[in-house]
Amino acid sequence: MDTHRTKLVLQNILVVTTIFMTLISTFCAASGVEQLETMVEEAEDHLAYPSTTNWIDEMNGMEDEEWAMVQRKGNQFVVNDQPFYVNGFNTYWLMVFAADQSTRGKVTDVFKQAASVGLTICRTWAFNDGQWRALQKSPAVYDEEVFKALDFVISEAKKYKIRLILSLTNNWDAYGGKPQYVKWGKEAGLNLTSDDDFFAHPTLKSYYKAHVKTVLNRVNTLTNITYKDDPTVFAWELMNEPRCTSDPSGDKLQEWIQEMAVFVKSVDPKHLVEIGLEGFYGPSTLNRVQYNPNTYAQQVGTDFIRNHQALGVDFASVHIYADSWISQSISDVHLQFTESWIKAHIDDAEKYLGMPVVFAEFGVSTKDPGYNVSFRDTLINTVYKTLLNSTKKGGSGGGSLLWQLFPDGTDYMDDGYAIVLSKSPSTSNIIALHSTRLALFNSKCAWKCKWGCRKKSPLEFLYNDDL
Repeated sequence: MDTHRTKLVLQNILVVTTIFMTLISTFCAASGVEQLETMVEEAEDHLAYPSTTNWIDEMNGMEDEEWAMVQRKGNQFVVNDQPFYVNGFNTYWLMVFAADQSTRGKVTDVFKQAASVGLTICRTWAFNDGQWRALQKSPAVYDEEVFKALDFVISEAKKYKIRLILSLTNNWDAYGGKPQYVKWGKEAGLNLTSDDDFFAHPTLKSYYKAHVKTVLNRVNTLTNITYKDDPTVFAWELMNEPRCTSDPSGDKLQEWIQEMAVFVKSVDPKHLVEIGLEGFYGPSTLNRVQYNPNTYAQQVGTDFIRNHQALGVDFASVHIYADSWISQSISDVHLQFTESWIKAHIDDAEKYLGMPVVFAEFGVSTKDPGYNVSFRDTLINTVYKTLLNSTKKGGSGGGSLLWQLFPDGTDYMDDGYAIVLSKSPSTSNIIALHSTRLALFNSKCAWKCKWGCRKKSPLEFLYNDDL
């Protein structure tokens, strides 16, 4: 598909949302389902006869609702008491790129491109511990220029109506994380024998808490809004992919989660908090370990249900990497695992946790043997369709975040999973259509009609692949 045609397809898929969101409440109030069915037909006609209307311009032309905090209501996210099912992405390096004027424009580019296909959430790092362009150069010592770069990321995200999940440190050594905190502890003379001492040693825990307080109490130099008061922040993430392999029982990590979730809430009671887990089942639910991708996953010190029952945790997080966990060579087994993994966690979020679950990382690497774009599209569709089955029932499937979205000219950062929309027309179309379905579903009248009308809801067209 040529670039011009792809652009028109994306614009016309997404402008349907504008049609609904500007007119839907009037029609629904006037005569219910019959009027809504007419609107569905008009929306489908719009898709059939392209225009050059720009998605961003259309959205900006709508009445600008208050930029409100995302909250949790039972097992769903809400904004202004309306449902908020999310379609999002990861771009972890935004702060580091914003710290250099020569690459700062890439931050704007990725937000602009994400917004063009209706993505509403970005997950990124609010840490860089003791590394190149470090935010935290040593415990409680910060580089103001890098902090200003994070200010820019948050300010720029709001311009494109994108909210941020900000992760506060890493389990891995990339960008410092847990190993860097342990290194700092050793430099201070502490007797530490494992990177997992991060979770238990009082001094290392105090380092982490100090970082949390510094970030959450930061006043943005561009907006003059304190981070903990800014609705642009969707949620705080305690750590990217925490594991504590030295304690397979899970007790050490559980104590850390309980302590830190409550601590974050004590500093900022307004925002949502999540852990950052991969979703592995552990010793407390041996009847669920059958859903793990391998036996090792049960031994890394995490415990999906138990961990998310900690006070202060608002929603569950799960990652999906069949190509890392099962086999690198792609196959239909990956798709089968992905679907069962999602369904199992949605079921548990509904039955045991009473909270939304976000599949916060998923993708497939171009480096995998047998990789092709068609398989990537099929994988993404599998995730989206499985989630939509929850969405249309008002379930706990809160959304998903692609790993990862890159703008043009950043190929040298690609770990194999990067999606560049301008080079991926079929993938872009899939993302845009899913965004449109969720945006329609999130509209207030759609919510009321879905549960308030006796007839079969015309919103069933959202789940029709032929749209």
